[in-house]
Amino acid sequence: MSSATDPALGPAAGPAAGDRHRVVVLALDGVYPFELGIPSRVFGAVADRYEVLTCSVDGRPVRTNSDFSVTVTHGPEALRTADTVILPPFDMPLLSRELPAGVAEALASVPAGARTVSICTGAFVLAAAGLLDGRPATTHWALAAVFRQWFPQVALDPDVLFVDDGDVLTSAGAASGVDVCLHLVRKDHGAAVANHVARACVVPPWRDGGQAQYIEQPVPETTANDTSATRQWALENLHEPLALSELAAHARMSLRTFARRFNEEVGMSPGRWLIQQRVARARQLLESTDLAVDDIAGQVGFATGTSLRQHLHAAIGVSPLAYRRTFRGEAALS
Repeated sequence: MSSATDPALGPAAGPAAGDRHRVVVLALDGVYPFELGIPSRVFGAVADRYEVLTCSVDGRPVRTNSDFSVTVTHGPEALRTADTVILPPFDMPLLSRELPAGVAEALASVPAGARTVSICTGAFVLAAAGLLDGRPATTHWALAAVFRQWFPQVALDPDVLFVDDGDVLTSAGAASGVDVCLHLVRKDHGAAVANHVARACVVPPWRDGGQAQYIEQPVPETTANDTSATRQWALENLHEPLALSELAAHARMSLRTFARRFNEEVGMSPGRWLIQQRVARARQLLESTDLAVDDIAGQVGFATGTSLRQHLHAAIGVSPLAYRRTFRGEAALS
């Protein structure tokens, strides 16, 4: 589905205004077919804004980790034209501290200003190429130990779904590839376009929590209650202070039980989750309204505009004014 027929999304904007942003997917031997298709599915939902090409290191068919190979249209020359390069994951037995044959040369041809993105084991390729040295990154939680052993120079965080470090982004396993691609659409074109893409792909525009909620662990004690109703209630009352005791009372649990169960279900503490939701709501209001920062702060439950500024900067590294300018342009600020 293309957004060209959806007037609610407005004209294309962002890093490729006037031209489609070129996403080049580099498929390596042993590639996972599901993740290989994610960029085309997500960015293809707004095909007037993005062009997706798939290439291999030599232009030849690529063996997948399933019982078939894929034929790609392009060779490594496509990487020289990329605005964003994406490395989908490949079979774990093929992991190595060294780059696969031809990959180093292929990556060297990527333009200096291009973004580079990995999904799951693709982070091993970026790390072996030295692109993650001294940077924060993530990969599948099950591979965290071997990743740390092989690449101690990388600041690995296995608890998150993806890490955005500007021109280099890394994501965890499988469906987190959808998360990071949606994040890029949102970063490039704002929440309305990203939400449109999410609806077209029948996925949530944003998943709460991190990888911790998916790590294999003992099943929690059986109970008739969970925290989902309380999370929904909290989202409907973000303008309120919402102390932990209020959340626990709404869930009809003790403070200790509520905090433990919340962390088991969401992968983070209630306080951290609340801040994430407040920041997310503030970003929506900055994008879609002309409300003053202090007014937005009140609507999302921050005590002051200063508090909102601090939390927004901690989350995405920019001020409310800079964020609004990015997504709405100078005209909206005059």
